[in-house]
Amino acid sequence: MGTTAKEEMARFWEKNTKSNRPLSPHVTIYKWSLPMAMSITHRGTGVVLSLGVSLFGLAALLLPEQFPHYLAMVKSLSLGPALIYSAKFALAFPFSYHTWNGVRHLAWDMGKGFKIPQVNQSGVLVLILTLLSSAGLAAM
Repeated sequence: MGTTAKEEMARFWEKNTKSNRPLSPHVTIYKWSLPMAMSITHRGTGVVLSLGVSLFGLAALLLPEQFPHYLAMVKSLSLGPALIYSAKFALAFPFSYHTWNGVRHLAWDMGKGFKIPQVNQSGVLVLILTLLSSAGLAAM
């Protein structure tokens, strides 16, 4: 009869302990770089945008009133312009970042900009364009 998963794991760890093998490297041993942080942020904004669109669509289907009713409710709160601008910026940022970084990835798909200085420069450009476009969208 075969071994159980528990027995297999015990045998695995016993073998590794006897041979003094190191554990696999973890993300904490790496020096963070701009491309690494931007890659993780790109994935995160993709998840946030997917969830946001899904929740907005679900709300549109399930909530009893139409969108103008809920917009009027928010306007009736009389929130200050700084808070409204900040909220709009927070909504625009993931969209802007994911879009500009997606354009960067399209350039990479064409084989452009793979040298380390170019990767860093395009990363800084993406961040600048993200901040400017988010600020512009929030001002609308």
